[in-house]
Amino acid sequence: MTDPQTRCGTFVLAGRPNAGKSTLLNAIMGEKLAIVSPKPQSSRSPVVGIRTDGPVQLIFVDPPGLLEPHYLLQETMLAHALDWLQQADGIIYLHPADQGEPPPLASLVPAGTTFGGPVLTVMTKGDLLPAHRRGGGSNGMAPDANRPHSDRPTSPVVSAVQALGLETLLAWCRAHAPMAPFRAAADDMSNQPLRFFVTEFVREAAFEILSEELPYAVAAEVEEFRESRDPVYIRVSLYVERESQKGMVIGSGGRTIRALGTRARHHIEMLMDRAVYLDLWVKVLPKWRTSPDALRQLGFPIPVRRHR
Repeated sequence: MTDPQTRCGTFVLAGRPNAGKSTLLNAIMGEKLAIVSPKPQSSRSPVVGIRTDGPVQLIFVDPPGLLEPHYLLQETMLAHALDWLQQADGIIYLHPADQGEPPPLASLVPAGTTFGGPVLTVMTKGDLLPAHRRGGGSNGMAPDANRPHSDRPTSPVVSAVQALGLETLLAWCRAHAPMAPFRAAADDMSNQPLRFFVTEFVREAAFEILSEELPYAVAAEVEEFRESRDPVYIRVSLYVERESQKGMVIGSGGRTIRALGTRARHHIEMLMDRAVYLDLWVKVLPKWRTSPDALRQLGFPIPVRRHR
């Protein structure tokens, strides 16, 4: 029987690449769900985190950053982000606190984009600010640094690494969550399958270990997942676009691919709380970032507007 007193809302984390969305999602959840990299555009698909506190369930979505697409993969990334902006009960617009006043969110999206709910502008990476600009106490509120005497409302300043301002952010979300039944069990942390997080952690390892532009040419797909085995057996194919890239990912004597596996396996085991045997294979899928067929194979829906 549905409890009429429960609240449940979906809140999308929006902003440019490297605005701190993934780090903030992990801090909110208290668990590593989203991959984090200093390199921009590492997120390709939305990551969902579910937080239930008593009668309130908050569903946070971390989509790819808002960007100007230059090829088909980036078009799918932008389409994901725009879809969530239109669906969400609330939008948390993130802008690094050390980069001055944020531009209007509407200026980062195509003309005519509609927002599904109210927008809260949040200044991220507050730990990079001097202490006197981080706001008072733990509430994370700070005056606009560029217009300190203006009457414009202040924005929360958060620091995921210092847990600054998180309660202010969560209070806003709770207040804007509509009265509705829960959409997931109270102890669920996500509605996405383990296979999704496996591919994400493998890609994160690629961004950590591989240099320059190579990580952007790497895609991952789970080919086999045997939870009945101990350790759990997971076989993942890593796709690159050229034969020369395959050799670079494998490395001399397999050194690089082993390092990738070790790094990714650590995070997978932490999430599953089980020992894992991660079997990585490298394959060539020519020009997969620009090929509709290859992108569909890897689970990326092709934006409809491309075919208009």
